This record gives sequence, C-alpha cells and structure tokens, in this order.
Amino acid sequence: MKYTSRFFKTHALLITLFFQLLYLETSAAKVDTVNVFSDAMQKEIKTVTIIPDSYTSGKMSYPVLYLLHGYSDSYNGWPNKVPHTKDLADQYNMIIICPDGGFSSWYFDSPVDKKFKYETFIATELVNWTDKTFRTIKDRKGRAITGLSMGGHGGLFLGIKHQDVYGAAGSMSGGVDLRPFPENWDIKKRLGSYAEYPDHWEENSVINLTHLLSNDHLKIIFDCGSYDFFYPANVKLHEKLLERNIPHDFISRPGHHNWEYWGNAIMYQTLFFHEYFEKSKEQ
Repeated sequence: MKYTSRFFKTHALLITLFFQLLYLETSAAKVDTVNVFSDAMQKEIKTVTIIPDSYTSGKMSYPVLYLLHGYSDSYNGWPNKVPHTKDLADQYNMIIICPDGGFSSWYFDSPVDKKFKYETFIATELVNWTDKTFRTIKDRKGRAITGLSMGGHGGLFLGIKHQDVYGAAGSMSGGVDLRPFPENWDIKKRLGSYAEYPDHWEENSVINLTHLLSNDHLKIIFDCGSYDFFYPANVKLHEKLLERNIPHDFISRPGHHNWEYWGNAIMYQTLFFHEYFEKSKEQ
C-alpha cells in the first residue's frame, strides 16, 4: 500500500489532536460542590469550589477569586453557564469560589430581615472556611472578589467595605446604584421600601461608598455593556471615581445584560486579578 504525504500529514494531525484532548482530560481544574455552614444564618450554604489541576502536584499557596452570581441564579450559575470558568483557574493558577448568595440577597446583611446575613457569610465565614480548607494565600494580597449583576453589586460592595479582606474587587454589569430601582428584584425585601427607609438604600449602594476608597489601596475593575439597563449607573460610578482620583479600570463596550457578555467579561477580569496577584508577590 502506498501512503501519500497527505496521509502522513492527516495522521500526524490526528495524533496531535489526540494528545491535546488527552491533556485536557488529564489536566483540568477540579470542580466540586460543598456545603459551608454559616453560623450567622444557622444554615448550610452550597458553594462551588474550582481548584486548579496544579494544586495536587505541589505545595504552593494559591490566590482565591470569589465569584458571585446574579439575582435569581445560584452557586452553580458560573460553572454551568460559562464552562470555561474552570479553565481560567488552570490558566492563572487560582482557586475560584462560587458561593450561593440566595435568590435575592444582594450580598449585604439585611437591616430588615435578620435571616439574610450574606455580607457576614461571604466576607468573614466563607473566607475563613476557604483558608482552613485549602492552601491559600491568607492575606488580602491573595484575595479578589467580583460577580455579575446582583453579584457585581456584591463584588464592589464587599470589596470596598472589607479592604482588610480583599485586595482587589470587580463588577460585571453590576447594580452599583440601587436607588433608581425601588420596585425591582426584591431589593425592598432586603432594605425595606425606599419611601420608608431611604437611608438603607443610600448606605448600601456602591456609588455612595467611594468615600471609603483612597489612592489605589483596593484594585478595582468594573465593566458594563452599553445596552445594559445598569449602564448609566456604571458610567456615573466611573466619573465619580475619576473626580476623586481613585485609580480603576472601567470597560465600556457594546453588550447586553446576558451570559454572552459575562462569558466574555470574566476573561478580562481574571486577567486583571492574575496580574494583581503576581505583582503582590513582588511586594
């Protein structure tokens, strides 16, 4: 039988593809779902942990990215709807933690419903659990937090309020100003009605927390699609940070409030956090 050069090229390509697929199957981040007990809320909170493949073969400590879901979603939203999230853990050698934030917690300790203490859970209890369970960099220099929509609010809200815990924070299509939406997304169930409790809305809107920032102590990145209903508030936050000379990365590009946008945005944000983690090692 005679073999042409085309045969050998095709054969070589198939062998290459085989080994690439074999590599992907044998060196992929480990994705698990665990229950983390919240003493503040007296219940188990489902949480996805994404551990890079390199974790099992070494003794190094890893940075952690806390990745928050949006309104009406859950802990498995990110790994299920953006499968390449786990690949980012491998690519940048970081642990990714996706906690359940409830259907509509908005990631703060509710002043009107004591059953909702998600700020305490994520900024304190979950961080302590993660540091005890995995080999992590147990310092703000090794922690970042971000999320989408409701989780985008949570990423900046928790990052700004807990700068002793997180060194970097972000938001994707985040609800950074709650006040324009007094009847939306169950926010009034967590803060009370705007008419009755305006202070709750003022104190828990990210755009009103910029006075807590100074210089570039907290590394900040946020982005929002220009067709998004949260876009005007994100632009205002950007302008307010510029006025206060607070360094930050703000990305504006065409996009809607959907998974297509967030699947793209997460790649920019993980790169931003990776560079922050790498620079922190030098300090």
